[in-house]
Amino acid sequence: MSRPNKRTSRRLIGLAVAAAACPMPGQAQEAAAQAGSLLPVEVVGTTPVPGIEVPKDQIPSNVQTADDLHLRRVQSLNLPDFMATQLPSVNVNEIQGNPYQVDVNYRGFSASPVLGTPQGLSVYQDGVRINEPFGDVVNWDLIPKAAISSITLLPGSNPLFGLNTLGGALSLQTKRGDTHPGTELELQAGSFGRVSTELTHGRKLAEGGHLFLALGGLNEDGWRNYSPSRVRQLFAKVGQDSGKLSWDLSFTHGDNRLVGNGLLPESMLMQNRKQVYTRPDRTENRMSMLTLNGSYRLSDQQTISMTAYSRRSRYSTLNGDLNDDFNPPDNEATGVENRTYTRQHGEGVALQSTYAAGIHQLTFGASVDRARTHFLQTAAEGLLDATRAVVPQEEAEVDALLAGKSRTASVYFSDLVTLRPNLQLSLSGRYNDTRVTTRDDGRALLGLSTQLDGEGRYKKFNPAIGLTWQATPQLTAYAGWSQGSRAPSPIELGCSDPQNACVLPNALQSDPPLKQVVSQTFETGLRGTLDPGLRWNASVFRTVNKDDLLFVSSGLSRGYFSNFGRTLRQGVELGLSQQMTDRFDWSLSYSYLRARYDSPACLVSESNSSAETSPACTGEGEIAVRRGDRLPGLPAHSLKFNVDWRVTPDWSVGAQYRAYSRQNVRGNENGLHTPDGADFSGSGRIGGYALLDLTTRWKLGRNVELFAKVANVFNRRYATAGQLGRSGFDASGAVAAPDAWRNVQFVAPGAPRAVWVGMRVQLGV
Repeated sequence: MSRPNKRTSRRLIGLAVAAAACPMPGQAQEAAAQAGSLLPVEVVGTTPVPGIEVPKDQIPSNVQTADDLHLRRVQSLNLPDFMATQLPSVNVNEIQGNPYQVDVNYRGFSASPVLGTPQGLSVYQDGVRINEPFGDVVNWDLIPKAAISSITLLPGSNPLFGLNTLGGALSLQTKRGDTHPGTELELQAGSFGRVSTELTHGRKLAEGGHLFLALGGLNEDGWRNYSPSRVRQLFAKVGQDSGKLSWDLSFTHGDNRLVGNGLLPESMLMQNRKQVYTRPDRTENRMSMLTLNGSYRLSDQQTISMTAYSRRSRYSTLNGDLNDDFNPPDNEATGVENRTYTRQHGEGVALQSTYAAGIHQLTFGASVDRARTHFLQTAAEGLLDATRAVVPQEEAEVDALLAGKSRTASVYFSDLVTLRPNLQLSLSGRYNDTRVTTRDDGRALLGLSTQLDGEGRYKKFNPAIGLTWQATPQLTAYAGWSQGSRAPSPIELGCSDPQNACVLPNALQSDPPLKQVVSQTFETGLRGTLDPGLRWNASVFRTVNKDDLLFVSSGLSRGYFSNFGRTLRQGVELGLSQQMTDRFDWSLSYSYLRARYDSPACLVSESNSSAETSPACTGEGEIAVRRGDRLPGLPAHSLKFNVDWRVTPDWSVGAQYRAYSRQNVRGNENGLHTPDGADFSGSGRIGGYALLDLTTRWKLGRNVELFAKVANVFNRRYATAGQLGRSGFDASGAVAAPDAWRNVQFVAPGAPRAVWVGMRVQLGV
């Protein structure tokens, strides 16, 4: 895989230090008077409930926004793909090996579909928090890309967005028929056997009504062996604006089957990058969500808004794994087939009132959310065939059967105070009361020897304060402090005993009490414009997590949840962007992130060569993590450069370049792992890498457009994530004797060069 040398790294940093965190090309300009003309004002939603918007230049943080036109221009497969290429301070870890099952990291905090990943970002769709109740995970495949109208990424521990907003909140708004009229069909095909289709239809209805429909489908074979996936998405929205009253009702549905073949030992990677460790690794997600949004204008000064939703989902996983209990002749089973079945019901309502009174813009709100979860896990031992697929040899046994409940009641407020025409003070706060319950039905109904009952109640008031100053029409300064919190989910309460590690997402154990995570963020920065149309931004941030909730790995997939004293994420965002003419625009951004442990601790990492060599840690397989050691999976440096050039009125080309520095792998949290050529291999790190994508669009007529994309143009061999673990296979891929199993480094290989072409047809407006 590619590794930038020191000279390349210095050039990367030196180039970026001159830049400042770029707003996205195509965004509206902030409010400013330049050359005697008033530029349009970009407004941003600042609460989960839609309808409350504030000028972007009055927000005391580096907010990033994008719209559906930008999403179309870069031809992103899905939302994580777009964020990875376009948004500063965002990187992805392809732990599962499927483009819809990636960890999205922003400023060192993650939103991931993988249980066991510390979740620190909240994600909202039309005012509904779509982090799953059972583990706060985010299923990216259930977000309908064809229906996305706008994207807003708000940094920091913003209390208005409630639980899980430790490092930021991602707010998505969907399309309406009156703002996106017409019928459009999009077809695309290319590498990895990928074929995708999108059909959208929007129209105005009588008396202020509007209707929007979106259908999306994708089938692909995947670039790795035995990795086909199927994605089906449906979105429908109907609504009406009639004077003082506005409302819309939307329905989101997904029915997907994803195969992600996960990590691969480096020795196997060198032989064949397409092969898999063990299989199958299949996830099936089925979800339906109904959302009602409404607002009523009581007067010119006061508006009340409401969001209500009901969400039903069924998730199942099938994982074929190497059997840790393989020990011939006592146990000849080389594999084990783990299955899980999860059923979730959730609903909630939020009410909000906004009132303008003199220099104050006041917002008050309240919300209630509740969820019920039923979880079943089974295991069946079997044999690994020649393709390393598990063939069960016995009936599956139930290992866990439990029910989880969560209920959160919240009240919140915000006040935007205009101290002077160019000086604004923002105050906000939210009080959360969360109750989480786990009930062990397996012990009661099936006589299992589990002890999974648990209950916790978590109360917290989180405040925020910020100040923005438009020093000149071309320069704005801002600073802000905020606090957020996250309560443990039912899965974390049921998997928190270091003496009984869990095989996620497939097993649970007893539950010592866990504390809620409290996050505090300080951010300050400058942003402005220079002639001709050059925009720049520079910001610094610092976030401290207290009682951080981490998944402590004690094997490739085994571990437990535990509170960790303190962790720290701090860094710098710099960027430039410019729309030189209607035909050419570009953006450059650089981010530096220092993500580290801020407290000493002992963590289990049996495949780390330094395990049990520290006198500070006496437990089996433990390593000593010191204050200042880096958090794994997070590169310190990232650079992104994007160009879009309209060569002719009908032909456009674009380039998206991104580069990341090296990172520590999971299991090497102390940074002390070293290979010895015998029992331990792997460096404990993965190298930095750089990728270039090219896009083009060509209008054949008023209603027909061709487009194409080349991803990873130079066919770089790289990895986005890694983990230390124990491999049970020899060089030929056959199961080795247990005493020959070795500690190795597993990595998540990135996809090779790929080409896709497509056509977009507008059928009417």
